[in-house]
Amino acid sequence: MRKRSAAIGSTIFFVLGPGTVAGLVPWLITGWESTDMPGWWWALRGLGAMCVLAGVAVIAHAFYRFVVEGLGTPVPAAPPSHLVVGGLFRHVRNPMYVALALMTGGQTLVFASWPLAIYFAAAWACTAAFVKVYEEPKLTSRFGEEYRTYKRHVPAWIPRIRPWTPTAV
Repeated sequence: MRKRSAAIGSTIFFVLGPGTVAGLVPWLITGWESTDMPGWWWALRGLGAMCVLAGVAVIAHAFYRFVVEGLGTPVPAAPPSHLVVGGLFRHVRNPMYVALALMTGGQTLVFASWPLAIYFAAAWACTAAFVKVYEEPKLTSRFGEEYRTYKRHVPAWIPRIRPWTPTAV
């Protein structure tokens, strides 16, 4: 897949995938209206807003890596030609999913919404199951020892402090 095609496909998926999970669904749940909370809750709302902004930056970076490094998209129908292990992927295997959790968890704090907290927990559980049942076996099948080595060195969910430096497999 050429970079231009990868960029177009990734942009469309960016809007449809993360845009739905961390944008449309939270809006449908909250209407972007927050629950009245005590004054001290503003600190948590601020933390939530920082999580949302950080999540957007992480997802944008991850999509960029798929285009320039993987020469593909995060979409299973148009997967990358190369295993993406650069940038934030050197710290955590699933930066996009972690970012979506940051965004939905952050919105839970911003809007002080129990229904959104339930959505956050359900989305996280579904994501973790999807990664374990579908994505990891698919990546192992597609990239073999390269992915197994990457998986041994880079954690799935909690970023490592020092970036992993890949070596030739």
